[in-house]
Amino acid sequence: MIVRPRPNLLQLFFVVRGSIVLRIISHILIVACLSAIVVWTHQVRPGLLPDFDGAPFALLGIALSVFLAFRNNACYDRWWEARRHWGELIASARNFARQTLIFEKGATQSEGVRQRLLVLTIAYVQSLVVHLRPNGDFAKVAKHLPPALLEHYLASRNPPEVILEAMQIEIVKLRGEGTIGDIPYSMLDHTINQMSGVQAACERILTTPIPFGYTLLLHRTAYTFCFLMPFGFADTLGWATPFAAALAAYTFFGLDALGNELEEPFGTLPNNLPIGALADTIEINLREALGEVPLSPLPTPINYILM
Repeated sequence: MIVRPRPNLLQLFFVVRGSIVLRIISHILIVACLSAIVVWTHQVRPGLLPDFDGAPFALLGIALSVFLAFRNNACYDRWWEARRHWGELIASARNFARQTLIFEKGATQSEGVRQRLLVLTIAYVQSLVVHLRPNGDFAKVAKHLPPALLEHYLASRNPPEVILEAMQIEIVKLRGEGTIGDIPYSMLDHTINQMSGVQAACERILTTPIPFGYTLLLHRTAYTFCFLMPFGFADTLGWATPFAAALAAYTFFGLDALGNELEEPFGTLPNNLPIGALADTIEINLREALGEVPLSPLPTPINYILM
């Protein structure tokens, strides 16, 4: 995710880092070069290339803008929903840390239980990053798991669920021994279920993309519009046509590329969610709850990018 101060008016036109322009610059140059060729041909060899009335292109541009807005809104909704679920996970982990204070009463039966549960919570959050982002850092998960649980984790098709199950087994055992009563058990069980709900919601977002037909229609219409636009305005705008076509290409291709990034919020592109940083933040919060010192610093953007 891009985290940087809002640029001033002068910087606005020269900011490159974090801009979508680097991903679409080749498309913009192709449209601009094509426009220049069309204008030159219309002036040197009139009649060699067809020309069209510009009015239909204006109408098509309006329709394309509406369709782009619809798709980008749908993509942003996916991005924002994913962020809300990760915010819920942060709240659930912090609540779990407070709820497990009931094990700090010094009873022999509950000795070390709070630490085991919170370490498993850290492992779960880090495993969710690896689950949603395949190139995540697995070492952040493995170091928190005992050998037997790690073996089970590696063999599972739903690894984060293995950790949640281990947490559930821990509190079920305590309830069976009478170490905790029904109310504390229900409270801890509810929080674990909330974490599981976050995972299920994120998996739904990950495995349910926007229908391919929308994307295909948008790509075809945007490319057709930008490549045919010079033929409709070459005689009207003259040598200003390459600039106008490049500006239109920047707008349409840029919104399309930005929508592609937002559609997959758990990826590693600049506008994706910083789920790795969020998981590290949860780990630091839980380690602080355990009284560990010194603590790692909170994640900060590197070159304005937080991942």
